[in-house]
Amino acid sequence: MELKNEFHVSVPIDVAWAVLTDLERVAPCMPGAELQEVEGEEYRGIVKVKVGPITAQYKGIAKFAEKDDGQHRAVLLAEGRDTRGQGNASATVTAVAVADKDGTTVSIVTELTITGKVAQFGRSVMADVSAKMLGEFADRLEADVLSQGSGPEPSGPVAESAGESTVTSEGSDQPSVRTISSTPAEPVDLLGAAGPSILKRLAPLAAIVGMVLLWWRRRRRRQSSH
Repeated sequence: MELKNEFHVSVPIDVAWAVLTDLERVAPCMPGAELQEVEGEEYRGIVKVKVGPITAQYKGIAKFAEKDDGQHRAVLLAEGRDTRGQGNASATVTAVAVADKDGTTVSIVTELTITGKVAQFGRSVMADVSAKMLGEFADRLEADVLSQGSGPEPSGPVAESAGESTVTSEGSDQPSVRTISSTPAEPVDLLGAAGPSILKRLAPLAAIVGMVLLWWRRRRRRQSSH
């Protein structure tokens, strides 16, 4: 399914783009997402979602397929699998940033393929969920990251105190793996995020059930009066 979203941040486009394309910095701003390690250009982590009493955890990877800093356009590939083996998800995300008088507007087109329990909601509900998640993402991004500027990340002792560790392989050409320790993410509540959509889908059924109950109640009253 294709999902289209847009969000706005109140900072110049060059500042916004530098932060938006730094996955390590923006990952904590995405609801339900938790970055765990980085190897070269590959980012690995988990995304947690909640459907009623059921919590699913997708473990996967993300990396840039394209990134044009001059045109402020990027294509991100992401894929994940339910850790219980009950479904998987993959997405191609194309983001384009455009400067405006109030800051920067980012348009996002997501080609999403998803299976398992989460897929039961369909496109309309998933569109509402993605819109709400991106809205929360933009708010967190502006409050937690963009407000601090786009300067370089701390290194050395400062980075180590933040919970990072590096694993290297001697005599190997493979890039080192950096393990990132962060606060566990809270799962995204899909029912809470898509409540209005689900109510719209259930409204016809609720109306029919209500009519049946009303008819049954009236019949019971007539029977009791005789």
